[in-house]
This record gives sequence, C-alpha cells and structure tokens, in this order.
Amino acid sequence: MGFLQGKTAIITGGGFAALKDGSAGSIGYGIATAYAKEGANLTLTGRNVAKLEEAKTRLESEFGIQVLTVQADVNAGADNRAVVQSVIDQTIEKFGRIDVLVNNAQASASGVTLADHTDDQFNLAIYSGLYATFYYMQACYPHLKETKGSVINFASGAGLFGNYGQVAYAAAKEGIRGMSRVAATEWGPDGINVNVVCPLAWTKALEDFQTAYPEAFEANVHMPPMGHYGNVETEIGRVVVQLANPDFKFMTGETLVLEGGMGQRP
Repeated sequence: MGFLQGKTAIITGGGFAALKDGSAGSIGYGIATAYAKEGANLTLTGRNVAKLEEAKTRLESEFGIQVLTVQADVNAGADNRAVVQSVIDQTIEKFGRIDVLVNNAQASASGVTLADHTDDQFNLAIYSGLYATFYYMQACYPHLKETKGSVINFASGAGLFGNYGQVAYAAAKEGIRGMSRVAATEWGPDGINVNVVCPLAWTKALEDFQTAYPEAFEANVHMPPMGHYGNVETEIGRVVVQLANPDFKFMTGETLVLEGGMGQRP
C-alpha cells in the first residue's frame, strides 16, 4: 500500500497525450500515474474531455484507484471562480477530502516575441496559469487546512532564465512562484506546505513547439547535461509525489528545478 492510500489529489491539466512513438507525453498524466501508484484517488481537470477520459480509463484499470474527470478551463471569458468551485465541490462529493493540489495546467503562445504579443495571447497564459493557480488554491484552502495537505505548483525555466519568445508564459510562471512563497508563509501554521517545480520533460507540447516554432525551439530547448529529457512519470511525477510525502513536510516555499543539470542556480 502506498502512502497516499485513501487520500485524494487534484491534478489540473491531467489528460493523456501521446508522443509520436505512442508513449505518454503529458506531465499531468505522468504525475497522475505516480500518484495512482501510491494509492491516491484522483480528480483530473483539463479542456479536452477525450484526453481526460483516456487518462481515467488507463489509471483505473491499471492501478485500481478511482478517478473523477472534470472539464474545466480558466480563461478571460469565463466565470472562473464558479468553474473552479465546481471542481472542488464534485471532488468533495465523490471523495470527501482533498489532500493534495497540483497546479500543472498552463497554455501559452510560446514562440511569439514580447513586441509581437497581443492582449489575447498574454491573457491566455495569465488566466490558464496564474489565475487558475490562484483560484484553485483559494478554493482548496479550507479542505487542505483540514487534512494538513500539500500544494505543488508549476513554474518554468522560461521565467527563471528569460527564454526567448515566452514573455507571457514567463510572467505567469514567475507570478506563480511569488504567490507560492506567500502561501508557504501564510499557510505554514495550518500545516500546509507549498512548493514549486520547474520541469524539463519531453512532452507532446514540446514536440508541437518544435514543429510550430523551430527557431524559438532551437534558441530555448537544449539537451541537459544528464543526456536526456525528463521522463514525465519517473523523473517528474515521482518528485511531485514526494513533495506530498510527510517526510518532506518541513520543506515549503522552495523551487525545485528538474532540468537534468540545466537549471543550476547559486
């Protein structure tokens, strides 16, 4: 039995996406797999119902856990508090508790320079990333306080290192890092730890980025010193699982860079 047996995790952006070779190419699904192996029941959100249902089918059949899928899209034109509250209400109705919140979902117009960015492109990143993280953290807070749970948010080397063509994405991700540090300070007395992961994994989104914006891809994406890109489950998801482990409860407000040696900082 895993250490998350009987507990519940919400993972945004948790749908299944396949790489060209057919293997899993979604960080959210890699995280979901890692949590399922520890026995957690899951709520997975995303925009694409087919990807969510594929994830549910695979995870329930392979690991014997329960998966709730909810289509949810935080965007500039939505009643976003209501969208997020519906996810939380459905999770509590089905599972009765929330132990972990993983804010992984993010969309952006990567490859478009700062000078060429439109308001809509900027809003896409800010709403799907920064605002979504804000709304989910607020809505989950009472439940995480009750379970003394954990929050794992996602940032990026795009913000840490100022990647070319990723202005809105970088702004959203650095906003998430700042908000996470504040939450770590404010929620520490409640027994909630909040940490941030900056991953580099080979995903369907990265494959698509390479095809659509080869110049920006060449400028930003380099082979890590470890000699390979991260595996979405074993090298990203397993770390996200451990950040919800009681053994790591004293660590909060930190940013973990999982880039195979590329993200070295003083």
